[in-house]
Amino acid sequence: MRFTAWFTAAGMACGGVSDLDSAVGQDALERESPAVTLPEPTLRRLTREQYGNALTDLLGDGLVLPSSLEPDQVTDGLKAIGASLTTISPRGVEQYEEAAFGLVAQALAREANRAMLVPCDLDEEGCTEDLISAFARRAWRRPVQDDELDVLVAIAEQAEAALGQVDDGITYALATVLQSPNFLFRVELGQAAPDGSGVWFTDHEMAGRMSFLLWNTIPDEELLRAADDGELTTEEGLRVQLDRMIDDPRYEDGVRAFFTDMWTLYELDDLTKDPNVFTHMSPEVGESAREETLLSVVQNVVHDEGDYREMFTTTRTYLDRKLASIYNVRAPAREGFGLAYLPPEGGRRGVLGHASFLALQSHAVNSSATLRGKFVREVMLCQYIPPPPSDVDTSIPEASADAVTLRERVAVHLEDPFCASCHQLVDPIGLGFEQFDGLGHFRTLEDGATIDPSGDIDGEGFADAWEMAQVLSEHDRLPRCLAQTALAYASGHSITDGEQDAVGFLDKGFRFYGHSVTFLLRDIVMSEAFRRAGEIE
Repeated sequence: MRFTAWFTAAGMACGGVSDLDSAVGQDALERESPAVTLPEPTLRRLTREQYGNALTDLLGDGLVLPSSLEPDQVTDGLKAIGASLTTISPRGVEQYEEAAFGLVAQALAREANRAMLVPCDLDEEGCTEDLISAFARRAWRRPVQDDELDVLVAIAEQAEAALGQVDDGITYALATVLQSPNFLFRVELGQAAPDGSGVWFTDHEMAGRMSFLLWNTIPDEELLRAADDGELTTEEGLRVQLDRMIDDPRYEDGVRAFFTDMWTLYELDDLTKDPNVFTHMSPEVGESAREETLLSVVQNVVHDEGDYREMFTTTRTYLDRKLASIYNVRAPAREGFGLAYLPPEGGRRGVLGHASFLALQSHAVNSSATLRGKFVREVMLCQYIPPPPSDVDTSIPEASADAVTLRERVAVHLEDPFCASCHQLVDPIGLGFEQFDGLGHFRTLEDGATIDPSGDIDGEGFADAWEMAQVLSEHDRLPRCLAQTALAYASGHSITDGEQDAVGFLDKGFRFYGHSVTFLLRDIVMSEAFRRAGEIE
């Protein structure tokens, strides 16, 4: 399927591309999305965040959302993939039922929320049917069939007759909508094209795929109308909505969700450190650390449409008072977060200098070269590091007179041939962060001994974490890894051999357009890999 790529004159004028012709050739301005062989589609359960966002869109702000729901599952590093393999347990069914009735009751009891749910006079003929139909259409992301609507209206009538209040009827009908698999799961199975070109996602399935990717929530009314009109299975209509959605403030939510999933920033909710070792530790550190990283990501991706690689080398960040104290710099704002530029003498730059990475990829009482190096290999470079066998002792020796620093103590891993096969891939990277303790404080000594933070990544040496940031930003696997992870996140499944050409296609465009993440997401939406579905056997 041929389409005109997003290398427009207006886009080039923004400064995102240099030496365009020499980068990949003039023919890249008009390029063909490669054919893909896709796995059989599966239903994706809404993640807990998507569920909460959808409820807010449907019922309005100010409601107390449920906190006790079944957890998301992580598969191949992403909740987005785990959602395709997750079902609902009997207890989960009960939890969704309790949540549905409680939330609808809350919304009907609040004037502003009620006005959104009930825009007509309930005494008027057809009002109840119209509001149920409109609500189900938004919740299920598609038109409601006549027989489905008949069932929902019958539920409302029976509940009202049995309980005596019209609100009871509405509550039961809307709660039924929210318990339906049509709401709790993303039904994206595709249908065969009349011309025999394969299985493609329908207009309404594309509406859901786009909205969950770019906004992390359900489609709005305009996107559903475009689907109703058949516009999302045409390239022109798809581009119009894609432009609109990226210009919408909700695009920030989608970018935040993607990087939170990819970099496991949700784990910061449960960040724990020994306060006797790390005196700056407090309950708000995890939340602050995540917000610093996400504010930096949003600035690069959404506001600047900048070069992804600069996320690893920039000294620009956003700090609150808590993080400023950990970084030993002046707080840029009395309250909340403010723009800050980190001094070179502090040794840190880019997202791998953030507490979100340094504290999360450490233990409760000390740092971890293995965890930090493994994160860089697996998450930033998409290289698989196998877990250690269950019968292998992975503990690090205690500090001694002969082995004071972590570098000296982990040397045992590199001496043992069995351990060295993996540790030689991660430890030389992780040791580069050793000038940062398990919370992210900069230091030059460990127990009185000078820390040596030098190392290398695939033969490219560095003296410390500052230099490592540059080496990593120039690593050839970095852009392709992001392209692969973004496609897996968008598609909800691990990338197969039949999609490797698509990854290469996306990687090439990503590099061509100045490593812009926004361009990469545009390219994914327009690609055959995102618009086609695997055949159901």
